[in-house]
Amino acid sequence: MKNIFLASSLLILAVGAAALAQTKAGPNLLDPSTMKATAPATFVVDVETTKGPFTIKVTRSWAPNGADHFYNLVRAGFFTDAAFFRVIPGFMAQFGISARPEVSRIWANSNIQDDPVKESNTRGMVTFAQTSARNSRSTQLFINYGDNSRLNADRFAPFGEVTKGMEIVDKIYSGYGEQPDQGAITNQGKAYLDKNFPRLDRILTATIVTDAAKK
Repeated sequence: MKNIFLASSLLILAVGAAALAQTKAGPNLLDPSTMKATAPATFVVDVETTKGPFTIKVTRSWAPNGADHFYNLVRAGFFTDAAFFRVIPGFMAQFGISARPEVSRIWANSNIQDDPVKESNTRGMVTFAQTSARNSRSTQLFINYGDNSRLNADRFAPFGEVTKGMEIVDKIYSGYGEQPDQGAITNQGKAYLDKNFPRLDRILTATIVTDAAKK
């Protein structure tokens, strides 16, 4: 009986340890090494904002590095409370700085490799922002409001498209233009925006929908 009890106890401990290891290995915003999953060929993200919902459909073949990165960020909840901090009518709505400064610090230099540009930056297309330097995409993205195909030559590679709710995206608050300071957002997070730019719209939740065919 003692041997049976001991074996059962060891089994319980082993299962518990495995579960703990799996939890630690899951997507963790404070550990980019846990966010390297390969995205499905296509997937859908439902985005709930302070203006209402919209849907993004991602096609991995358009820009695999961008699609994988977006997939991992959404899975980990990176975009919760992220503000649309740079909104220019007729051009684009930009977002993707974390509401949490400790998260922003971790991701400041976690860039991904460029993708060849296969699709055009037309209305509704979703693209990672970048600097003039190569391989500088990190967590900031934008949704194109108009035909911005001129960006194609500058390595801006769309990876997804707003397939539902573009009328919601059109209503995102644009009154502050480019006033919000990106460095201050990075260092102070939501507190800075709430104090200085209280009318900004933001993402409440972003959720991956497994059955893309229904969208």
